[in-house]
Amino acid sequence: MGEVNKVFFKEYGDERGNLVVVEGEIDIPFTIKRLFYIFNSDSEVVRGQHANRKSEFILINIAGSCKIKVIGSDEEEQIFVLDQPHEGLYLPTMVWKDMYDFSPDSLLLVLSNEHYEPDEYIRNYTDFINEVRHE
Repeated sequence: MGEVNKVFFKEYGDERGNLVVVEGEIDIPFTIKRLFYIFNSDSEVVRGQHANRKSEFILINIAGSCKIKVIGSDEEEQIFVLDQPHEGLYLPTMVWKDMYDFSPDSLLLVLSNEHYEPDEYIRNYTDFINEVRHE
C-alpha cells in the first residue's frame, strides 16, 4: 500500500490549447478498471465519507476546485486542494475520504483499480477506525 500523495501529469500546450495525459500503469500505479466523475455538487455537500478495503483511487479535479480530507491508518488528518487539471491525488486502500467545498464549475474525475463492489466499502467512520487499529 502506498501513501496518500499528489501526482502530477504531463501537460502539453500550444496556441490550440492544452492537453493532459494520464496513462494507467505509467502515470498512475494501477490498471484502470473504473472511472466516474462528480459534478454539480453544491459547495455545502460532502461526498465520499467512506474508506475502501481493495480500491485505490486517483482523483483529478479537471475543472474548478474542491478539497479532499483524508484520514489514513495512522489516524492523521490531511487536507488537499485540487484545483489544477494536471495534478491528482493518489489514495491507497484503507483511507477515509471526504470530498467537499466544490466550486460551481467543479468536475472531479475519479480513476480506480477495482470495479464497484459494495462490500469492500466501509461507510461508518467508527468501523473504519476499529478496522485500521486491528490490522
